[in-house]
Amino acid sequence: MRERLQKVLSKAGYGSRRFCETMIEEGRVWVNGTPAHLGDSADPDVDLIELNGERVTGVDAPRIYIALNKPRGVLSDVDAKDPRKNVMELVPEDVHLFAVGRLDFDSEGLILLTNDGELANRLTHPRYGHEKEYEVLVTREPDESQLATWRRGVVLRDGYKTQPAVVSVLRKAEKGVWIKVILKEGKKRQIREVGALVGLPVARLIRVRLAGLQLGNLKTGEYRYLSAEEIDVLKKQGYRSKDWKPERGQNKGFKKRKQYPSKKRTGR
Repeated sequence: MRERLQKVLSKAGYGSRRFCETMIEEGRVWVNGTPAHLGDSADPDVDLIELNGERVTGVDAPRIYIALNKPRGVLSDVDAKDPRKNVMELVPEDVHLFAVGRLDFDSEGLILLTNDGELANRLTHPRYGHEKEYEVLVTREPDESQLATWRRGVVLRDGYKTQPAVVSVLRKAEKGVWIKVILKEGKKRQIREVGALVGLPVARLIRVRLAGLQLGNLKTGEYRYLSAEEIDVLKKQGYRSKDWKPERGQNKGFKKRKQYPSKKRTGR
């Protein structure tokens, strides 16, 4: 059966439809020896679909859902040009899996690996606003002003103002203080940049929750297959969360997020 190409790729576990659309636009996808374009359709049983020169398979493969505790120094993405270790080397599956909730090279914690492209789309698309919870070690003890600024939202270097966040102190450590940060967005290296901007450099960052999925007692580098109940909960959370509220006394005066021009563009 012919379907939109991004849907076929998503079903094969190459990511959310939005991510697959990006790969098509970048010219990485070919159908029957011809570069594909956004809007093209294909039948995986009839057409030769290639991504980065390799045939796309596994469209009808059984769905796999794995929770992984990503160590520091491991890539979330598979990049043939990058020799560094990636998360796919930590699990035994041979099928292509997509990392939901990618973490940067120096961060650690919960990642969901799956070939369920529809679920990946629902958990990663900004319109669904799913929570992501982190435990963050900052090198200085935060004062109330710094925490309040982080909670309200911070203008990043590119001019984007972050959405309000839940931020609270967890415990003191030998080399700093652990804080809890809960976000409903996920710009690249956002927590590290915000920490630097408010005067709280980040020494360590661990994701402990992704939507309703908990890291639990998984040790660094360990993985486990999700239970049927956990999969069902995640699928039900594929719609916009309406019950997210800041903890009492933490986020007063919420405002709609604003987009500010970056300093480089000021005066144009």
